[in-house]
Amino acid sequence: MRVEERANPSVLEAVRRVWGFDALRPLQARAIELAVENRDGLVVLPTGGGKSLCYQTPPLVTGKVTVVLSPLIALMRDQVRGLELHGYPAAALHSGLEADEARETIARLRAGELKLILCAPERAVNPGFKSLLAELADAGRLGAIAIDEAHCISQWGHDFRPEYRRLRELREVTPGVGMQAFTATATPRVREDIVHQLGLRERGGESVVPLVGDFDRPNLTYRVRARRTDGAEQISAAIGAMHERGEGGAIVYCLSRAKTEELAGKLRAAGHDAEAYHAGLNAKVRHDVERRFTNEQLDVVCATVAFGMGIDRSNVRLVAHANLPKSVEAYQQEAGRAGRDGLEAECMLLTSPSDAARWRQLIERSAEETGATPESVAAQVGLLQEMQRFATALVCRHRALCEHFGQAFPKDNCAACDVCLGETEPEPESQRLAQMILSAVARTQQGYGAGHVVDVLRGSRGEKIARAGHDRLSVFGLLSERTRGELMAFVDQLLAAGALELGEFKTLRFTAHGAALMRGEATIRLALPMGTRQASSERRERAPRASSELEARPLDADEKRLFESLRALRKSIAEELAVPPYVVFSDATLRELCRAKPRDARAMLRVKGVGPKKVESFGERFLERLSEQF
Repeated sequence: MRVEERANPSVLEAVRRVWGFDALRPLQARAIELAVENRDGLVVLPTGGGKSLCYQTPPLVTGKVTVVLSPLIALMRDQVRGLELHGYPAAALHSGLEADEARETIARLRAGELKLILCAPERAVNPGFKSLLAELADAGRLGAIAIDEAHCISQWGHDFRPEYRRLRELREVTPGVGMQAFTATATPRVREDIVHQLGLRERGGESVVPLVGDFDRPNLTYRVRARRTDGAEQISAAIGAMHERGEGGAIVYCLSRAKTEELAGKLRAAGHDAEAYHAGLNAKVRHDVERRFTNEQLDVVCATVAFGMGIDRSNVRLVAHANLPKSVEAYQQEAGRAGRDGLEAECMLLTSPSDAARWRQLIERSAEETGATPESVAAQVGLLQEMQRFATALVCRHRALCEHFGQAFPKDNCAACDVCLGETEPEPESQRLAQMILSAVARTQQGYGAGHVVDVLRGSRGEKIARAGHDRLSVFGLLSERTRGELMAFVDQLLAAGALELGEFKTLRFTAHGAALMRGEATIRLALPMGTRQASSERRERAPRASSELEARPLDADEKRLFESLRALRKSIAEELAVPPYVVFSDATLRELCRAKPRDARAMLRVKGVGPKKVESFGERFLERLSEQF
């Protein structure tokens, strides 16, 4: 990792002393400086980008406490336990504490014993906690307020939570204290809304300019597969391939509770260690699944989207979606739980035409139950449509994700997605099909959406088509032999290629490029995701590619044996300390230990991810295990 030019020496010293890192990731140094300098800020760092370090480091430099607002108890517990292993005084206030535990935590906070306190947003806005914050601010001991998962503030985001809107109230009781918002998923529109809702301002009074990290995750391979059946066989094969490559965990996201249990059962029947997770299970069962997966005692979890936000297991090697996610933001966040240690991992998305219809039903039902505004419903439907376009438009997946979040992708070929790896089925009649679709758009006067145009081409006898007289058009039924899903995929590819654009009310309109295609002055290549047709293709493995987060070279045979030995030792120590194994050392750190083979504590401290406190606590045991292999 490279050191940023603006990195404060005091910041680097603290990071090295506590976490054993010799450098900071891109934007981390600037994000940390915001809190150190008591300034507002919005920091957008994709999953795995190191957000937590941005709010954990400032108290070590300023000597003042940071209050972190976090939505999940499991995440708070893991963060606190991990910080304690580093010798960092931190605590959390949440509904899972007994009354005397909460009182003791508040007493420690008042006594100046804590550098970081995590708290749920709901608790943060109650009068008692606001009074405590005012007390700390008045005494000059409150250094910063950090808001994690800040996208929940925006109704344009994928996980809007009304209680987050009240967090601006904290500014009234802590004047002069900087507030920093952190999120992994925010489009330009959502960023603007976060800044507005929280009133984040520069010292001159103007709105803050967000710090936005690189959305590309080069260690992840994205694959989209059309699902002809229930997908269990495809997911089972992906899990099997994961195990062939080495150890790791898998998360499989499902759209319904019933689906999680059905799929987990099928995977167990196929010989995989899998369990279901959803809100309908009792708390004890859910906690047991979380604990076993986090502690690497369970390989596969089939879960609804509720699972994952509080799970910080770093060596998830596969994230599979058995259904279309509800938004690109949700997909980026959920898929991003793979490969958090920077090592290679796979993200597989299975789609079906019925997924979008099911999501629409859920959105409408939720709106009825919660009284959501029409604007909010329209925003959620818009996010769903963007996700459909991502899944069906056959452009580089890494490029599509980066551009969705407002960033350019400089490479012509990512070498890490189904499109760039050539895992799609070329359409032999691309030019003719494109011209037929464009002709249908023209014949319907560029006044209808994709669904209507596709229904005309397939010869649908719907009332809307008959009323418009479109059943008498020359293009009516011209592509009746093609499925609706195939034609919708082709429309989305024409949109992605710039041959069509969306007008008002999502109607399809020509572009200059589309007109050129119609005249035969331009060409286009259409294709379908592997498995859309009944034809089959062999799976292609990507070649290893360089990344600042990937190992310089793969482990050799002796190093692999040493790695497994160190993993066993890590698991034993984790069980003794009652913490997840990754809290002891990540897989990436274990690999570096296998390559460096340090012989003493001084050499061990030079390995990335090894800090003094961990060397003091269990360094000798790792050194002994390493020496056994020399």
